[in-house]
Formats: sequence, C-alpha cells, structure tokens
Amino acid sequence: MAFSLNVCPPDTPAEDLARSLDQQGYVIIEELAVDLADQARDELLPLVEAAPLGNTNFLGARTKRLGNLFHHSKAAQQLAIHPTVLALCDRLLLPHCARYQLNFSGVMHLLPGAESQQIHRDGWLYPFRHPHPPTILPAMWALSDFTEANGGTQIAPGSQRWAHGRFPTEDEVTSAVMPAGSVLLYTGGVFHGGGENSADVARTGMALQYSLGWLRQEENQYLANPPELAKTYPDRLQRLIGYDFGGPYLGFVHGDDPHRLLEEGAENQDLRTTDALDAAARDMEWLNWGNEEPDPTPSDRRLRDGEHLGS
Repeated sequence: MAFSLNVCPPDTPAEDLARSLDQQGYVIIEELAVDLADQARDELLPLVEAAPLGNTNFLGARTKRLGNLFHHSKAAQQLAIHPTVLALCDRLLLPHCARYQLNFSGVMHLLPGAESQQIHRDGWLYPFRHPHPPTILPAMWALSDFTEANGGTQIAPGSQRWAHGRFPTEDEVTSAVMPAGSVLLYTGGVFHGGGENSADVARTGMALQYSLGWLRQEENQYLANPPELAKTYPDRLQRLIGYDFGGPYLGFVHGDDPHRLLEEGAENQDLRTTDALDAAARDMEWLNWGNEEPDPTPSDRRLRDGEHLGS
C-alpha cells in the first residue's frame, strides 16, 4: 500500500492539526522547533552515548535509551511545553480529563545495525479495548534526521480505529520520514515502532508523551523530578509532571494543592479542588468501562454526573 505522509507546516492552525490527527491517527509537523531540537541533542547526546545498550528485544540490542531528561536539558523542558503540542493535547485529551499530564520522557538512539522494534500500541499500558478515545498522545521529536534507512519511526496510519485484535500487515506500515526539528504526534491506539537502521549514521529521537491526568504515569515523574529539582523548572512543566491536581480531589498532598510544595513560604490551605477544576470536570465526557449493566434506578434517585465527588 502506498502512503502519502500526513505532513503539515509549522504554521498550520491547531484546529486543522487536531482534525488531521484525529482522522489519520498521526501528524508530522515539519521543522517545528529546529533550534530547540539542536540544543536538546547537544545537551543530551553525551549522556546518551554513555548509556547502556538495550537488554531485551523490545529495547533493542543496538539501541541506547535515556530517561529522566529534564534536569539534563533546558531545551527538553521547553519542548515538553511547546505551545503547538499542548494545543493538540487540549483538543485530544481534555474532553476526557480535567487535567492532562506528562507521562514519559526519553531519548531513543538507534545505532547502525539496530533491528526493527516490535510494532505495538502505547495505549496497551492501560486495560481498555480498542478502539477507544485517546488516553495517550505521544510526541516523537526528531533530534536528527529521520529517514527510512536509519530507522525512522514505523507507523500504521488509521490503526487507532481498528478492532482490538487486528494487527497491521507489512503493506499497512510506513516510515515517518522527517528532518531534525520536526515532531511526529500520534494517538495511543496507533501501531508503531522504531525502524531498522541500515544506514551508517545513528538516528536520535526524543519521546515526550502526554496522558489523561487520572492515569498512572509510565515514568514515575515524582521520583525522577523531586521537589528540589522541580523547583527549577518552568511553572507549566512543574504542573505537567504532577505538581498539580489531576482533577477534583485527585492528587492532593497533605490535604492541599501539590504545587504548594514548590512555593517558598506557602501555607497549607486545605484545598483539594478549585472552581476551575470543578468546571473542567463538569465539561468532561464520561466514559463507559466494562460490560456491566446498571441496576434499575428509581426516577427520584438519579444523580448528576460528578455529584458524588468528595463524598
């Protein structure tokens, strides 16, 4: 099957990007942040080169990986809060959560000779049958050129809408070719994986993944970024990694807003929600999970969605 890649220029309106991402499951925004990508590569590459090779087939015997990026790279901090990416998170994730969060950060450095990674869905982290609304929105930043030869990410366009047990055939997969400074965004239901690197140069990508704020994060951001480190980050990043509520009554510490851990001299105010959070929760689209049928409810006993919160 021949594919024409879903590539957009960096000035494409967020509404158009979100529509395209929803329809095809992925979008490539070419050269969205070239200077920041170059800076991130310079800051992280010495650490990446010193990292061990993967010790499983999935991690790759010719692939080096580095996590816990933010205290190593100012540019990674800025890419994590890039306004174009967050605008897409707003449109794809906020319908089903009051807050979204940074779920994972990591560099994947494919050396020459790296074999193709097993194709998979990131959404398999959570026990929902496919298809379902997005729980995860990964962003793969190209810190070097991604080519078909050097292991550019393999994707199966449209697979976010496939039945749960369907896997892609070889002709349903294509390579996300893009120059350094570009970003590939895809929803958690899209089949993808690192490609085979048959070139004589490494391929370096940085994954920054976002998820619904009521899910457990893949990378433990609180241990990776304890308060003494998180205090040095931009406020928006602090909140994304978890120093914020995940929703009303979700994620408080000492009965209060977790962001106060980072505020010098802040006093505990015993706040477990805010008016803005409550309003966001009321706007959420509630999801069905499982096959259970509810017992009949008397007409005078119906509850509004969310009325039980805080009980």
